[in-house]
Amino acid sequence: MLEERPITDWLPLTKKEMEKRGWDELDIILVSGDAYVDHPSFGTAVIGRIMEDEGFKVGIIAQPNWKDDLRDFKKFGKPKYFFGVTAGCMDSMVNHYTANKRLRSTDAYTPGGEAGFRPDYATSVYSNILKEIYPDVPVMIGGIEASLRRVTHYDYWKDALMPSVLVDSKADILVYGMGDQPLREMLQLLKKGVPFSNLHTIKQVAFVQDSNVELPKNKNWETVELASHEECLQDKLKYAANFKIVEVESNKWQADRIIQKVGDSTLVINPPYKTMTENEIDRSFDLPYTRLPHPKYKKRGAIPAYDMIKFSVNMHRGCFGGCSFCTISAHQGKFIASRSEKSILNEVEEVVNHPDFKGYISDLGGPSANMYKMKGKDEAICARCSSPSCIHPVICNNLDTSHKQMTDLYRKIDANPKVKKAFVGSGIRYDLLVDDFNKNNDDGNHDEYIEQVITRHVSGRLKVAPEHTSDATLRVMRKPSFKYFHKFKEKYDKISEKHGLKQQLIPYFISSHPGCEEEDMANLAAETKDMGFQLEQVQDFMPTPMTVAEVIYYTGVHPYTLKPIKTVKTKEEKQNQNKYFFWYKRENQAWIRDRLNKVKRPDLIDKLLGDQQKSNETNVPKWLEGRRKR
Repeated sequence: MLEERPITDWLPLTKKEMEKRGWDELDIILVSGDAYVDHPSFGTAVIGRIMEDEGFKVGIIAQPNWKDDLRDFKKFGKPKYFFGVTAGCMDSMVNHYTANKRLRSTDAYTPGGEAGFRPDYATSVYSNILKEIYPDVPVMIGGIEASLRRVTHYDYWKDALMPSVLVDSKADILVYGMGDQPLREMLQLLKKGVPFSNLHTIKQVAFVQDSNVELPKNKNWETVELASHEECLQDKLKYAANFKIVEVESNKWQADRIIQKVGDSTLVINPPYKTMTENEIDRSFDLPYTRLPHPKYKKRGAIPAYDMIKFSVNMHRGCFGGCSFCTISAHQGKFIASRSEKSILNEVEEVVNHPDFKGYISDLGGPSANMYKMKGKDEAICARCSSPSCIHPVICNNLDTSHKQMTDLYRKIDANPKVKKAFVGSGIRYDLLVDDFNKNNDDGNHDEYIEQVITRHVSGRLKVAPEHTSDATLRVMRKPSFKYFHKFKEKYDKISEKHGLKQQLIPYFISSHPGCEEEDMANLAAETKDMGFQLEQVQDFMPTPMTVAEVIYYTGVHPYTLKPIKTVKTKEEKQNQNKYFFWYKRENQAWIRDRLNKVKRPDLIDKLLGDQQKSNETNVPKWLEGRRKR
């Protein structure tokens, strides 16, 4: 059992907790759609601890009731400086609905996994409530929902093009991406007495101003203008062209300021900060987290998202994959911000000293587990680059993909006497480990790394994400050819056999992605079946804001070429593609046979169902055999 800790070890959730700290008012109040877990994997905790570290008195309103008399929003009174609002660790609509727009029955960020504790479009709902109650108090919005909705975007759930979330939320300022750097600058200026309304020259913030007002001056920034929101409503191609500009500027070290007209106002998006240094990211991870959910949740049950990560260690942020369907690089950036070895090992010590720790670290990873410490060999080249991916269509020859520092760090963690096993659970980029695809293997470490992972860090199964087998679909996804997955599997099987291990390799796949036809799904099913897989880890494509795939889904064209790409959209079409994953289920087999007969693909019927047909015939009961013959 956990030892009792004083309630003042957590940031206050109630006025009574605030008073126990000797405070009679708060400087900043954070409002979050998630339950409060004081752990560096939860954004509200990180932001709250940064504010505390800068000398501010901070309180949290977690999962307030937005349907009653709104007393939750009033319990602390007015903050001295501003309200900070986030929907939580997920976009609230992704949190609430499946790809088929069916309401989910659980919420991983709520005690007991219970659904219904946050509204749809939580950022806008919370912000509007605060603006109604406290019209004179500034509201800052952030987190993934606000970040990826900062400009005109397609909303899958409304099936409509929406303006910047700043418009609907009526918030004063938006911090996009990982907010550590802009937030610290903002807080330091406020401490000096700079009014909140004068924070418009900070990098990595967005705001809306009257179109007649002159843009804030900054001699170091060029300004690029997007097609207006109204133009995008009239012309899908203009919306697609906008996306390319936004993505390119998001991936540059020296980016331009972006503006967009919205009605009589102008949306202003300042350029992002350069990727965090080792010292900067360590500073965020090394803050005095309790690493525990707030005690108020004890009687309401476990918080599933916390249970999943409480014995894990996040080694870095960012992902240079640039996958078309993924929001990670859009939010965290394509350049990797890696923690120091010292910071990581210190966190391992905290994990192993947790009273409930049984010797197993669930994950040593990041957005993609094997990108730790990777960066450009010559950073001057990176400074000139605007490519959305460092590894598509080929791996940049300037990218240092050595896994040596990761391998050494894994071994140091392995040597901790309190660690029985430290697993890599967050999935790895297998293409970085295939020499035919990744020529940047100067130190010859790829095989050493994967052998280390297979023999010491796999918990029965290793997750990788080829996503598809069709090269045409994979190009749209910005993923490598499936032939490289075959090569990785050969390497995986060879090393496993050498060590007498029988650990599953689990590939993840997506159906209904832009560029994927129904026949592609049949081929996927046949090829993976031939490799011995009976797929379970599969998902249906969901178009989320600020991704290439979302733009293709809405506009029908690729934003970089403006050329058409076919995408299935109806519920029936999406379900049809998904059924091929489950060819082994008897209820799908007659349907699959009928569909493939219609497209004249008897070869695929034989590959997918030939042995199933024989099996079914073999298992015909004797009493039925005579009737069949008659």
